[in-house]
Amino acid sequence: MTAAPPTPRDAATAVSPRRGPVDLPGPEGDNSIAREPLWYAYGAGDDAPEAPPWTWVPQPPPDTHVPPPPPRGGGPRRALPLGTHDRLATLPYPAPPPGARGAAEPVGDRLGRALVTAFGPQRREPENPYNDHRPYASPRCLFPVHAFVDGGAGMPWRLLEPDRHALTGTPAAPARNVVLTGRYTSVPPAYQWFRGSLIAIELGFVLRALSLGLELFDVPARLRLPGPDAHALLPALGLDDAWAWSLPFVVELDGARTPVPEEDSVPGPPAHLTRTDPALAELIRVNREQTYGGAPAPLTTAVPAGLGPSATVPDWAELLWRRHSGRMPRALHGMNGRRRNVPAEALDSAARWLSVPPPGPELATAFEALKVTAVVRGVEGRTDGVHRLRNGTAHLLRADATAPERLEEQYGYGVSPVNGCGIRHAPLTVFLSVRTRELFERLGTAGWGAVQHAAGWAAHGLCLSAAASGLFARPVRAFKEIPTQRVLGLAPDEMIVLSVVVGVPQDNGGALLDLRL
Repeated sequence: MTAAPPTPRDAATAVSPRRGPVDLPGPEGDNSIAREPLWYAYGAGDDAPEAPPWTWVPQPPPDTHVPPPPPRGGGPRRALPLGTHDRLATLPYPAPPPGARGAAEPVGDRLGRALVTAFGPQRREPENPYNDHRPYASPRCLFPVHAFVDGGAGMPWRLLEPDRHALTGTPAAPARNVVLTGRYTSVPPAYQWFRGSLIAIELGFVLRALSLGLELFDVPARLRLPGPDAHALLPALGLDDAWAWSLPFVVELDGARTPVPEEDSVPGPPAHLTRTDPALAELIRVNREQTYGGAPAPLTTAVPAGLGPSATVPDWAELLWRRHSGRMPRALHGMNGRRRNVPAEALDSAARWLSVPPPGPELATAFEALKVTAVVRGVEGRTDGVHRLRNGTAHLLRADATAPERLEEQYGYGVSPVNGCGIRHAPLTVFLSVRTRELFERLGTAGWGAVQHAAGWAAHGLCLSAAASGLFARPVRAFKEIPTQRVLGLAPDEMIVLSVVVGVPQDNGGALLDLRL
C-alpha cells in the first residue's frame, strides 16, 4: 500500500444540508493522509475542523524508518503443520467439493493450516525493495498486525511467527482463541495520524484472510470485537510495549470467552509521547475509543457465491501465490502495468467479491455505508468511465474515456526514473468512500475504526478477485482527494477510505523464490 506525504492546507467550502456552510476537511491538492484527523473531527460533529499543529511538522522520509524488531515468543517453539500448500492445491477454486477440506484432521492441525493459509510467506522477490510477500497486502510489506493463540482460561498466549512457521510459547495446549492486534510503531512516523488507519485497514485484510483460511479448512469460529475492557488484554500477550498496539480482535474457536486481566494491570503510553510524537499519542487515544457492545458474531463466508471457474488459477494454492501488487524491475518502486483489454469477467468477479460483508452487525453496518466507485477502462462489453458497484453488479454512472488519465494526474507517485505508475492503463481503479458524519450518527465514534476494517475486508476480496483474473491489485492512499472526488462525481463530504488499482501485470523477468510450506 502506498501513500503520499502531507502538503500545505487551504480551505475547501461546501454546504451541509443540516447546518449550512461548513469548512469541509482539507484543501485543494491535499492528500487523504493530511485530511484524516479532519475527517474524524468532522464526523464527530465539528463543522469547521482545524488541522492539528503536528500535521505540518517535517518528518524523516519513510524509507529511513527502522521498525522495531518483530515480537518473539518466549518458551518452546511448536512447528505448524507442513504440507499446507499441497492441501490447498487439492482445493479447486472457487468451490472445493464437500469432504475435500481435511475434516478428518484434528482441529488443532486444521487451525495451524488456516494460520499458514492466512499469514504464511509465499515468496521473496530479490529485485523488490519490499519483502517478503504474504497472501495479503501490507504497507511496505511491514505486516504490523500479529496473531496470538491461547489454550484457554489461565493459559499463556503463544505468538504466531510466520517466518519461523511456528507457534512460540507455553504450553502447547489446544488452541481456543486467536487474537489479532497491530503495532503502530512498525509504521514510519511520516504517516503521522494515518498510522492508525493503516493498522485498522490491515486488520480488515487479515480478518478476511484468516476467515478464508478457517473456511477452507472447516474450522468454525466467531469474532469478538473490542469491548470497553479490551485494552486490558494487551499486556497479557507478553508485549513489553503493549501501549503501542491496537485494541485486539478475538476470533473464538470454541465459544469460550477470552479472560481479561484486571484493569489496573494496563500500562499507559510513555509520558513523553505527547511531546515527542503527538500524532501517535492522539491516534492511540482515538483507538481506545473504538469499542463495541455487541455479542460475538459467527464468521460467515469470505467467498462470494456464484463465482465461475478461473481461466488463470485452478486451485486456492495458485490463487494465493499469484496475488501481488504490481511488480517493478531492478528494485524500482511503484507498479508496472500494460495496456490491454480484459474480459468482462474481471469486473463481474470484482463486483461479487466487493459485495460480501464482514462478520457481525457493526462491521456489516460500516460496510453498508461504504460507496464503491470504479473507473473502468478496456473491459470488454463495458463503457469506459465511472461505474458504481453495488450488490454484486456494476452500473454505469458516466461515460468518460479520459477518467484514467485524469486520475493518474492526481496520484502522488507519478512515473519517474525510480517509480512506475500504471493507473492510466488499469482496467479498474476502485474507490471505497463514506460520509463520516452519517457513519458516526449510525455507529458513534466506533464507526471510524469499523469502516476502516470494512474497507480492508472489501479490498482484500478485490485483491483475490484480481489474482483469479490474472491481474494485480495495489491498495493505495496516495490520490489527492478533492480533485479525485470530482473525477468520480463524489460529494465534498465523502471521504475516500481506500483505493485499489487493478492492472494488467507486465513480466519483469525477476526471480520469484518460493517460500511455501
